[in-house]
Amino acid sequence: MKPRRSFEEGHRRKFLIVVDDSQEVESALYYAASRVQRSSGLIVMLYVIEPSELQAWAGVRQVQIDEETTKAKAMFRLFRRKLTHAGFETVEAEDVIREGRTPEVVNKLIAEDEDIAILVLGASNDSKGPGPLVVSLAAGRATGGFAVPVTVVPGQLSLAEIKALA
Repeated sequence: MKPRRSFEEGHRRKFLIVVDDSQEVESALYYAASRVQRSSGLIVMLYVIEPSELQAWAGVRQVQIDEETTKAKAMFRLFRRKLTHAGFETVEAEDVIREGRTPEVVNKLIAEDEDIAILVLGASNDSKGPGPLVVSLAAGRATGGFAVPVTVVPGQLSLAEIKALA
């Protein structure tokens, strides 16, 4: 892993969130935005295009990648609007779209980008558990390999509670 350089000259601290269509993403987004607003930096919104069972069919795979890329860009726009509506209009965000399995992609991005200082995940309110992303990233085998801390934000917190905590 590259050493973290987020506070060195010419670098900026980045808060990484994984964007998907789950409700808990908003908790992670608002927490990261609150931290950026209070302490500087920017948010990296990562959308991962998971492999399909139909990877042998190149044409089908390319259609899936195109559709997922369009969806990712729409989600990035949506989350920017949500940030603006919640009072975080000055918070900068960087969009990243990658292909692969989410835990491996997250680890690889953290390894590549020496400015990523914190991975922020939102936990689900579901009684079945905190959600597959938290289980696979924050509680799974991948956790020990991260070069950055992982912050898990409870999904039931209101925006005001998140701002008070960040």
